[in-house]
Amino acid sequence: MKELTKAEEQVMQILWQIEKGFVKDVLAKMSEPKPAYNTVSTIIRILEKKGFVGYKAYGKTHEYFPIIDKKTYSNFYLKNFIGGYFGGSFQKLVSFFAKENDMDINDFESLMQHVEDNLKDKDE
Repeated sequence: MKELTKAEEQVMQILWQIEKGFVKDVLAKMSEPKPAYNTVSTIIRILEKKGFVGYKAYGKTHEYFPIIDKKTYSNFYLKNFIGGYFGGSFQKLVSFFAKENDMDINDFESLMQHVEDNLKDKDE
């Protein structure tokens, strides 16, 4: 899997949200200033070549849908991010986050409880 550019990620976020749609549907969900129709179409074709998007053809028009789900890409992206910036250490990431956001011990304990609860839910 390859990391997405900002423009590709913006299109994927929309496709994950709407689940399937035509170029015009993706374009309608984009914020102003909207890119040109051809630009969005090109980005979608690039995503198709990268294996992120599939399509169903209706004559000359195509309805696009995500092949890679958001959770899978998020996991891939975060692993690369943590690897690149924190030497692959989740502990270093959490420590950095806590320091940069001036978390007090109560906030940190609350965060750790949330993580623990999520891990328990995952195991069940």
